[in-house]
Amino acid sequence: MKYLFLIIIVLLVWGFLIEPHLLVVKHYKLKSETMQGLRIVFASDFHIGKYSKSRLKRIVKLINKQNANLVLLGGDFIKGHDGVGSLGIEEQALELAKIKSPVISVLGNHDGWYDKELVRDTLKEHGIRVLENSSVKEQGVCVAGLEDLQTAFPDISKALKDTTSPRILLSHTPDIYYDVEEEVDLILAGHTHGGQICIPFFGAPVVPSKYGSKFAERIINDGKNLMIITKGLGTSILPVRINSVPEIVVIEYE
Repeated sequence: MKYLFLIIIVLLVWGFLIEPHLLVVKHYKLKSETMQGLRIVFASDFHIGKYSKSRLKRIVKLINKQNANLVLLGGDFIKGHDGVGSLGIEEQALELAKIKSPVISVLGNHDGWYDKELVRDTLKEHGIRVLENSSVKEQGVCVAGLEDLQTAFPDISKALKDTTSPRILLSHTPDIYYDVEEEVDLILAGHTHGGQICIPFFGAPVVPSKYGSKFAERIINDGKNLMIITKGLGTSILPVRINSVPEIVVIEYE
């Protein structure tokens, strides 16, 4: 019994005090004749706390260290539903503006619950393009971005209208995957945090997706398109992560 108690204490210390503060880089290498040589950073689910500005500085520093051609953000800058415990979006935007590569973003459900217009406009004021069922061409790639599924109305057809290959579809949630009828080169999503708690051999018991643990964190390629889901950077509801280390994603095209 004492060993079980000790294991529980160690897991609680690790899950609440250590792992949520870690930060790693997850690398993917993909092949594409049209995007050969392109290096993309994808980061999502920041959930930056009021007293965690140093955390955001560290994230920006790590992003810059990747020397990416393009940086894509998956939203959820705000922590909590009402933003009371969140670092102000103005302060966040000032730090994110220090990213040296072109930056394109979508918004997440927490941004929508807080104040979608404020988050969007503040990011734009600091040079970060925010896509809402729209697209932009950067580094020879059409990047299409969707509105959030929980707080707005994602329109895939509108977002992809007038886009040509190569094209990347950016969505906060992965749950749009099977609704994408057109072929795109890549779908990027976050939202699920890898489940935050992932039990070895069993997976994540709680995942905010109608597809459950399948969309916790992995490459999905059982439809028309390839999708990469990131575990993200922050936490939601409980400030805990176990076997779901915060990450930024680096995609290199060969």
